[in-house]
Amino acid sequence: MKATEARLIAALDRPPADIRLYLLHGPDEAVAQAFVARLAKAMGVEAERIDLDGAALRGDPARLADEAAALSLFGGARFVRVTGAGEESLEAVTALLHAERAGNPAVLLAPTAKATGKLVKAAIDSDRALAFACYPPGARDAAAIVADLARAAGLRMSPVAVQRIIRGSDGDRAVMMREVEKLALYLDAAPERPVDADDTALEAIGAEIAEGEIGEVVLAITAGQVDQLIDGLRRMSGPDASPIPLLRALGRRLVSLSEMRAAIEAGEGPEQVMKRHRVFWREEAATAAALRRWTLPMLAGAQQAARRAEREVIAAGPAGRVVADHFLVRLARSAR
Repeated sequence: MKATEARLIAALDRPPADIRLYLLHGPDEAVAQAFVARLAKAMGVEAERIDLDGAALRGDPARLADEAAALSLFGGARFVRVTGAGEESLEAVTALLHAERAGNPAVLLAPTAKATGKLVKAAIDSDRALAFACYPPGARDAAAIVADLARAAGLRMSPVAVQRIIRGSDGDRAVMMREVEKLALYLDAAPERPVDADDTALEAIGAEIAEGEIGEVVLAITAGQVDQLIDGLRRMSGPDASPIPLLRALGRRLVSLSEMRAAIEAGEGPEQVMKRHRVFWREEAATAAALRRWTLPMLAGAQQAARRAEREVIAAGPAGRVVADHFLVRLARSAR
């Protein structure tokens, strides 16, 4: 079945016996991992997690159904997580959905699977599966997502509060989910007892990282200013601050620098390039310095490293902040 976000969250928080498979496809791996965390929480801290990947299922298609039907070594709850899944997992998924029994839920993370592919179609066509597309939301989508998450958590949020969470998360769905959950917990809200959420409550949980701080840190990284970077990271080091918005802002900055650097190498003047790209006047000096400092191969390598770092941060869980800080300092030093 094709799931709405509300339907998926409800199923992850209270896994129904008739759902064998949760297929999370699309490039937003951060939100997919956040959904996996919800399932793990619902299964309990003692639950046994079996980790597989797409390559393992390609070599042994029957294993997914076998693991879903197997009993835990300690007699407790059990679930299967498959990472890096793609079309090569179709045979394994088909076997799971058609197996006689499967007592343990399986969640597949398929970031490269196409919405029109056979893997997604198999999940949508089955009443034993839920399929959800994980894509970074646009501005309108982000507002709708926060509003839906708030309603499901028992929060009545004003449009201003919704936009504040979007800004503080840089549009990252996983971060938005966590901020809404924190706010609901702080206000003791629930669907059966809705509560109004205002700026005072948002201030209390520290639900916003200022856009200006993210921008300053990104500029420090690309300028090779290690001391300024460390100061900025310290200011943003709240106990629940997520590094994902910062990494994504860095990725956008690197893409923009790549486009400008390519134009300069094609013969266009730096001032003309920055004007065409509408560089903010306060950032002109830093941008000009970065364009002199970075070559196209360096920028391409940095973009790949930033994407890899985001995946490592997600996989590291609570230690993700340390992983991100280490990567950012190394990148700034290499730029210097």
